[in-house]
Amino acid sequence: MTGRRLMVLGTGSDVGKSLLVAGLARAFSRRGLSVAPFKAQNMSNNAAVTADGGEIGRAQALHARAAGLAPVSDMNPVLLKPETDVEAQVVVQGRVLGRYSAAAYQRLKPGLLPAVCASLSRLADRHDLVLIEGAGSGAERYLRAQDISNMGLAETADLPVVLLGDDSRGGVTAAAIGHHRLWTASERARCKGLIVNKFRGDPGVFAPAARDIRNETGWPVLGLLRWSQTARSLPEEDSLGHGRQTGSGRGLVIAVPELPRLANADDIDPLAAEPGVDLRWVRPGRPIPGDTDVVLLLGSKTTRAALASLRAEGWDIDIAAHLRRGGRVAGLCAGFQMLGRRVADPDGIEGPAGETAGLGLLEVDTVLTADKRLVQIEATDALTGTALRGYEMHMGRTSGEGLSRPWLRPNGRAEGAVSPDGKVMGCYLHGLFAADGFRGQWLTAMGGTVPAQDQAARLDRALDTLASEIEADLDLDALLSLAR
Repeated sequence: MTGRRLMVLGTGSDVGKSLLVAGLARAFSRRGLSVAPFKAQNMSNNAAVTADGGEIGRAQALHARAAGLAPVSDMNPVLLKPETDVEAQVVVQGRVLGRYSAAAYQRLKPGLLPAVCASLSRLADRHDLVLIEGAGSGAERYLRAQDISNMGLAETADLPVVLLGDDSRGGVTAAAIGHHRLWTASERARCKGLIVNKFRGDPGVFAPAARDIRNETGWPVLGLLRWSQTARSLPEEDSLGHGRQTGSGRGLVIAVPELPRLANADDIDPLAAEPGVDLRWVRPGRPIPGDTDVVLLLGSKTTRAALASLRAEGWDIDIAAHLRRGGRVAGLCAGFQMLGRRVADPDGIEGPAGETAGLGLLEVDTVLTADKRLVQIEATDALTGTALRGYEMHMGRTSGEGLSRPWLRPNGRAEGAVSPDGKVMGCYLHGLFAADGFRGQWLTAMGGTVPAQDQAARLDRALDTLASEIEADLDLDALLSLAR
C-alpha cells in the first residue's frame, strides 16, 4: 500500500466522527492530496448507488463528494440496513449478502474481515490518504472478539488512531480515560491523541481536563473543535438521526409521515432547504395537518410493515381526506409501492410471506423479489421534459395499467405512474429533488412559487465551511504526520 491511513474512533455514537471525516476530506483535498474515505461497517437505511454499481452508506457518499471523488463500494464494504429491531439486510462490497439476525451477524462478522481489509488496501493503493471512520464506541469490550470496524480493524491493518470525544454532553474526560483502561496495551499505543468535539466556551477552562487526560493516558489533546451549525446543512448519516431536516421556510406545506424503517430520508433535504417550503415531519400519534398541500411518502426497508403502520396511525384516512380537499400525494420507492393496489411478498423477502393491500391510489401492483436493482439514472419529467439525475435502489417489480401514465422517462423508457387526475404520483427514483430545474418545476406544479436553489453549490459551500472550521481548530499538518 502506498497511501497513508488514519483512523478516527469515537467515544460513542453521534460524537461527530462522520462530520470530522467529511471536513478533513475536503480540507486535505484542498491541499492537493488525493483523499479517500472508508468505513468498514455502517448501519444505515440511507444509502447511495456507487459508480461501480453497488451501494454504500450515504455518509460515505458525502465523504467521497467532500474529497472530489465518485463513490465506490470499497469505501463502505459492509452496510447493515435494519429491517426490524433484531434483523438487518447485510450488504458486502456493494451487493446484498442476505438477511441476518443480530446473533447470526455476530457469528458472520469475523469472516467478513478479509473483504474489509481488501477494500481498504485497494483504496490505499490508489490514494495519498485514506481517512477511516470507526463505528459507535471504540471500546465496547463485549463486541471486541468479532470487531471489524474499530480496534479489531486497527490491530489487523496496523492503523494509527485518533480518538474523538463529544464535550456537549459532558463526560469527555471520563470517556477518554475509560477507553484507555478498556483497551489493551497494544491498542493504547495505537492511539495518538484525543480530539474534543462540540466545544463551547473558553478553551483555557478545558486546560485542567487536558492535563488530567494526558496524565492518565499519555495522550495529548490534539485540539478542541468548536460547536458548529454547519452540520444542519449536511445530510443525516442515518434516517434515524437526531436532527432531521425540517423546512424553515413558509409557503408550500409538504407533510412527510414518519413511517418505520425509513430509507433514504435525505431525498427531502433539497425540499427542506427551500425558503418557500414548509416541510413538516408527521410524528406517530399525530394527524396529517389539514393545511397540507402535498403528502410525501418516502422509502422504507419494510413496505408491508410501513403500510400497516400507516393504517394504524389513521394516516390512510387523512390522505383520503387530503385528496378530497384537492391535495396531492407523491411516493418515492417504497412510497410508490404503497400507493398501488397491493404489495405481495411471496418469498418472505422483507418479513413473513404474504400480501398487503396498498392505498389503491395508483393502478399498479408490486411483487417483492430477491434481486435488487442498483443503477444511476438520467431521466426527464414526462410532462415538461425537465432533466434530472437520480438512482434506483429497490427490491420488487411493479406492473399495472397505471404505468401507461409515467411520471418520469429515464433513458427514454417509462418510470413510475401518475393518477388520471394528476393528483397522485410515484416512482422508484431516489435523489430526483436534488436536480434544481426539476425541483423548481415540481414545486411550481404542486402549487408553490419557489425559485430553485443551487443544491450542489449549497452542499459544497457547507463542506467548504466545515473544512475551514476544522482547519482553524486543528493543526492539520500535525494530524497528517500521524498517518502512516
